[in-house]
Amino acid sequence: MALVESRLVRLRSPIPLDPEMVGPKEEMLAQVREVRGRSLAFLEETKGRDLSQYCWPHPFLGMLNGYEWFQMIASHQLRHTKQLREIAAGLPKIVTTLQK
Repeated sequence: MALVESRLVRLRSPIPLDPEMVGPKEEMLAQVREVRGRSLAFLEETKGRDLSQYCWPHPFLGMLNGYEWFQMIASHQLRHTKQLREIAAGLPKIVTTLQK
């Protein structure tokens, strides 16, 4: 998962970005929070089950089991956090102070 978190290897999404899917900031953040909540609820509901037997393919990492998928999601979030910080560091100072 260190490769997923690393910003050294940069890959393009296998799914092209559809500008029509980009909505207002608050709506998109609400969607992220909602999906995160569902993911956490799923983890809570399946606490006593063995998720290693459930596998799905990832476009770059190959077949991942349930536990590996959740590790990948966390690592992917860290990657995007680093990406956002890199972008913010390159913005003019006045813009970055408004973000705090």
